[in-house]
Amino acid sequence: MTFHPSDESAVRVRGLRRTYGHGPTAYEAVRGVDLDVPAGSITALLGTNGAGKTSTLEVLEGLARATAGEVRVLGLDPVADRDAVRQRTGVLLQRSGFSGDLTVRETLRQWSGTLVSPRPVDEMLERLSLTGRADVRMLALSGGETRRVDLACTLMGNPELVILDEPTTGLDPESRRDVWRLVSDLRDGGATVLITTHYLDEAESLADRLEIMHAGRIVRSGTPTEIALGHPSTISFATVDGLPRDLPVRQIRQEHGRTVIEADDLQRALSALLSWADAQGARLDDLNAHSASLESVFLAIADERDPAAAAAAASNAAANADPSDTSLLEGAAR
Repeated sequence: MTFHPSDESAVRVRGLRRTYGHGPTAYEAVRGVDLDVPAGSITALLGTNGAGKTSTLEVLEGLARATAGEVRVLGLDPVADRDAVRQRTGVLLQRSGFSGDLTVRETLRQWSGTLVSPRPVDEMLERLSLTGRADVRMLALSGGETRRVDLACTLMGNPELVILDEPTTGLDPESRRDVWRLVSDLRDGGATVLITTHYLDEAESLADRLEIMHAGRIVRSGTPTEIALGHPSTISFATVDGLPRDLPVRQIRQEHGRTVIEADDLQRALSALLSWADAQGARLDDLNAHSASLESVFLAIADERDPAAAAAAASNAAANADPSDTSLLEGAAR
């Protein structure tokens, strides 16, 4: 099977599982993931701690085999067809491991020797704002400069698919914005980008589509607006006594001396709360009100307070479980 520009997905994953170890001590890091990365788009893969994001990326990059499931990168098997896939993809790892004794120019020249049709070194130096540091040894670079060298190597082969693992780690705000522009330019030039990041503002600013992983599964998918849709707004303030129980809200809870209210209708809930406070002469110190956002959804998933994510995880577990694996089916039923 060969990938063509008219195909909908540059990356297509169905029922991906990845297990470490064997027998009773085996650990399933990825539990039946379905993932599509549309061609010519920027897709952000986000994950809570231990979600299985790195394990998934290693399979897509051809560094590890899937325990089960189907994986296609540019229409090819990333493990069996690794040489062909590698020529058409650029991968930015969290750490590069380049020799500190080489200069920036020497590093790029060395990397270009591993590529079939590399872009000129001077072009990459200019593109990543490294021309003035070309003769500086890697050991003497700042963290942000080192990251730009990593990016230069990733893009030197003019890849169709670019996988960026935490691309702005260690960068100052200005450098981060430069990388954002570069990533957007890649998409506008026809490349497909799959990015992982811990910065939610980065994902919101860059991505056409978001995929959120939790506990080895994708539990939320869509645009930032689609992901926030249906998620409650939040009101929080320093806890006061006597709060009425008939407020038009979804949930009221206490967290570290603060009252947190979840509401489907922010304006209605806030109006009712302030009317009560005025009537009682109560002061709501440090009052904050926020509409649903990617951050609030992500934190709810991380704290396992997101019903939609829990339902998606249970449905995914039941749909993808091995019939002989009763533990997963029982977990989905719970």
